[in-house]
Amino acid sequence: MAFRPYLFFGGNCRDAYTRYGEIFGGEVTILTMKDVPGETPPGQEDVVIHAALKVGDELLMGSDDPVNVPFGPVQGMMCSYDAADVADANRVFDALAEGGTVNQKLEPTFFSVAFGMCTDRFGTPWMVVGPEPS
Repeated sequence: MAFRPYLFFGGNCRDAYTRYGEIFGGEVTILTMKDVPGETPPGQEDVVIHAALKVGDELLMGSDDPVNVPFGPVQGMMCSYDAADVADANRVFDALAEGGTVNQKLEPTFFSVAFGMCTDRFGTPWMVVGPEPS
């Protein structure tokens, strides 16, 4: 069994997943309203109805959310990334925080050699967690 986060965006899902692909690597798939069978509502041809970032066995999915306009910031959840080491934690945290907001700077804690929280420029909140201290 697996739990998979499914993120919603206010029209910038393509930009977010393009950036996530740059940061994390892996394979990005993006489907818009015009890419799938059925009638496309006028003006929604480029709305992303499904995006996926697959890295190994991990999967991060999302889409634009045309129902909630105006779209507000994500609340009540965070995506958590387990970094391989401090260098990876720094690289990923800096990339996610670029153009966003740092909520807690990346620093050692009692449970991790590098832990930080930020909200990226797309409105997705993240926790970056390095390995446990030795």
